[in-house]
Amino acid sequence: MNCAPFSHSITISLPEWIDEFVKSWIDGFETTEKRMRFVIACAKKSISCKSGGPFAAAVFDCYTNALVAPGVNLVTTQCCSSAHAEIVALSCAQKTLSRFDLSDGGRAKYELVTSTAPCAMCLGAIPWSGVTRLVCGARDEDARRVGFDEGAKVTDWIAQLGTRGIEVLTDVCREEAASVLTYYASQDGIIYNSRSSDHGVGAK
Repeated sequence: MNCAPFSHSITISLPEWIDEFVKSWIDGFETTEKRMRFVIACAKKSISCKSGGPFAAAVFDCYTNALVAPGVNLVTTQCCSSAHAEIVALSCAQKTLSRFDLSDGGRAKYELVTSTAPCAMCLGAIPWSGVTRLVCGARDEDARRVGFDEGAKVTDWIAQLGTRGIEVLTDVCREEAASVLTYYASQDGIIYNSRSSDHGVGAK
């Protein structure tokens, strides 16, 4: 049987600018709005640095409001369709804490803050991550409006997460978050989809 050479490892790395960006953030994380504005700022920085799509996320400790791990969309730059901002942030947080269950069996509480409501893939990953709170900026329809494909999501996804013990807060700084998506599209940012020959429709 003939086999083409294949990769033996998968490595997703945050962009080089992220450390200095976090160090330069002086607004703090003590309120939900400040944590969301940090994530929105990450998305803007990612656009200017051409790191990937116009999405960002971060995991915070619910007790101390400390940043555990940021994440930005890296799909186009790292050739990985699953490297969405939420997946990157959750994965980095799990590596930082050295456990796949961020809640540590219910002994800890962590919050995922995302600049746009999660797509179908990221929505599926959230219950398994161990976070107990999800905070969203822009809505699903804001992402779809500029051409992104959010996938097949159940209409009552907020209630469904609630049954899993995950609190959901939406529309936090929504206008600011949605403007990032509009700006990205206006700058001819790649709005991608594997099923589109011209890459005219995308996924977060």
